[in-house]
Amino acid sequence: MITVAEAEQLILAQTRDNFGSNVLYLGEALGGILAEDIVADRDLPPFNRVTMDGIAIRLADYENGIRSFAIAGTQAAGDQPIENIGPGACVEIMTGAALPSVTDAVVPYEDIEIKDGIATITRGAVRPRQNIHPQGIDRKKGDIILKEGTVLDASATGIAATVGKSKVLTRCVPHIAIISTGDELVGIDETPDAYQLRRSNDRALAGALLQLGIPVDTFHLPDDPLIIAERLTEFAGIFDALILTGGVSMGKYDHLPKALAQLGVRQLFHKVQQRPGKPFWFGVNDKVAVFAFPGNPVSSFMCLHRYFLPWFRACMGISPATLYAVLGEDVVFTPNLVYMMQVRVTSQPDGRLTAMPVQGNGSGDLANLVDSNAFMELPQERSNFMKGEVFRIWPFKPLF
Repeated sequence: MITVAEAEQLILAQTRDNFGSNVLYLGEALGGILAEDIVADRDLPPFNRVTMDGIAIRLADYENGIRSFAIAGTQAAGDQPIENIGPGACVEIMTGAALPSVTDAVVPYEDIEIKDGIATITRGAVRPRQNIHPQGIDRKKGDIILKEGTVLDASATGIAATVGKSKVLTRCVPHIAIISTGDELVGIDETPDAYQLRRSNDRALAGALLQLGIPVDTFHLPDDPLIIAERLTEFAGIFDALILTGGVSMGKYDHLPKALAQLGVRQLFHKVQQRPGKPFWFGVNDKVAVFAFPGNPVSSFMCLHRYFLPWFRACMGISPATLYAVLGEDVVFTPNLVYMMQVRVTSQPDGRLTAMPVQGNGSGDLANLVDSNAFMELPQERSNFMKGEVFRIWPFKPLF
């Protein structure tokens, strides 16, 4: 049995980046990962952009004592700049408009009065380049504006649109299958006997991936070693990653480790010093990575977030986000294992994240996940954890 840190290290050593790429229309690419750098096709902003409604003037006129300016015209955003502006004249101009090249300051409406085509500055000093967003100050033409590996969230897609990228090259994600096992499990639309359960692990795991925009296929296998071996052989030739739930403990009907060995999947570890999720099995061959989680719902759910998602993000080149929270009350946990405790994380007025333990009834208590939003990783070799101590958290829902 290995430590949590050892398990993490072994898994991340098996990351792969050979899943290919494809071109998507920008509207379809939200949540995708760039497989190319995107550069600015022109300066940003592409012109000296006016940032307040008012009048555009020559600063030299103001410095020469002129306070009243004849309005030479009105220019809205998107209009061609008005350039025929004589000394002592101004342009009435709107936010977002391109500044006329002969002007170099914008005086807002609240500092002027307009009467009979004359704009008079009534208050405030005028400074050089005031209320102007200079051309190219954000990025220059040819600058990398989005790097390869960037997740195309709402802001990134807006930037891509700004530089005219209607299509983007994105990384293909691993082809993932979630496979549940067990004769005790029936379909969700079936009426189980008193000794049976409806399948839920595959739904919870698939849902966790789908809400992150990660496509997945789901399957269920009976406790038949021949069928398991046959289907796993098929799956191993199709998918890049298999997530198995159930059938990896030491029971008489836990057939998965043997079937995987027959496929040439090399076991890298079986059992981790943690609760929940101790029977976790992980192995690889040249084609597929296999994450075989315990069948208990909380165990499999925790292992997905603690191990599979970091592997997936590493394969995609996404930098990990490490989050910590303050423990909200004293906790005692005596087994010599890492305790992945369910918590409810909230933000406090002082800016801290506080994690309050959510007590459940063990690793089979799937319903308890509804009341929590993260796992807090309490280290091994300790039994007492004090209120106010800081530990790492693994969110599985939005925290706010």
